[in-house]
Amino acid sequence: MSEISKKMSRPALVPIALVLLVFAVAPASLAWFGKGYFFQVANLVLIFALLAASLHLVTGVAGLLHLGHAAFYGIGAYVAALMGSELKLGFLWGLPAAGLAAGLLAFVVALPTMRLVSIYFAVATLAIGQMINTVLLNWVAVTKGPNGVMLFSGIKLFGWSVKGGLSVYFVVAVVVGLSIWALHRLTHSYWGNALRALREDDQCADAMGIDTVRLKIEVFTLSAVFAGLAGALWAYTTGYVSPGDFNFSNSILILAMVVVGGLGSLPGAIVGAVLLILLPEVLRSFGDLRNVMVGIVMFVSILFLPKGLFGEVPALTFARRALGRRWTAAPGEREVGWK
Repeated sequence: MSEISKKMSRPALVPIALVLLVFAVAPASLAWFGKGYFFQVANLVLIFALLAASLHLVTGVAGLLHLGHAAFYGIGAYVAALMGSELKLGFLWGLPAAGLAAGLLAFVVALPTMRLVSIYFAVATLAIGQMINTVLLNWVAVTKGPNGVMLFSGIKLFGWSVKGGLSVYFVVAVVVGLSIWALHRLTHSYWGNALRALREDDQCADAMGIDTVRLKIEVFTLSAVFAGLAGALWAYTTGYVSPGDFNFSNSILILAMVVVGGLGSLPGAIVGAVLLILLPEVLRSFGDLRNVMVGIVMFVSILFLPKGLFGEVPALTFARRALGRRWTAAPGEREVGWK
């Protein structure tokens, strides 16, 4: 095997194949079919791929069970929609503002909660997600309550209005591609290795000199920044945001994408997002029965693929760590818990 062939190993070919798929094969196929519905589904796949990749950083790499990720997705969507509809600021302002707003809020709520461990951390993130969703639903003066916010301006770049399904798709693909590349670099850096140490044994990592609380705050905030960017893309591509798009069920859906793809694997999170967005669309002819079929696929995948498709950690092992090992029992009584 030549040196060039050795360098073009499998890990190097995977990103090239993904880039060709997103920027050549998919747009060519979309242009061939030419239906707006397919463009919407393609944009939705890319947005949820970014959401799953951002949650992968917290849950898959750092090992923190985050149950409120959709709330920061909603913050980004509302900030972008309100800046466009109320302040008349365009895409180039709304996109970074959405990420910064979601990150800032995540930083504020992370300060008092990141000392929590095990199931207490999971419950805290669940509560944060529910509180944010409740605010979006009831702060009618700003968020318009259940009616949501309309965004008519669309995407404008340097005075040029991006029109047409294919042009919008390329804008979304570029933003998502750059974000996932940044997440990839973070995951495979020294900082990413510190996150893995936190996932495997936080007390041992603390003893080795890693500031675990600061690390949790950093990863929680960064993950929210990318979720906010995904929210902005959702607002600009759909032109409408409402609280129902960012509720607890969406947080569970994003978590399921990470688990099915494989905890700790960025390609796995992306593949999980593609599967769980496209599968209900493919099974649309089955009506409500499709939700049952999707649930069966998820159950079977966890049962027969404990590490997901490409994961580093079995899902059940992660759940045992995340939800606590056991409750202490009095002498002579039976212990209750995982171990």
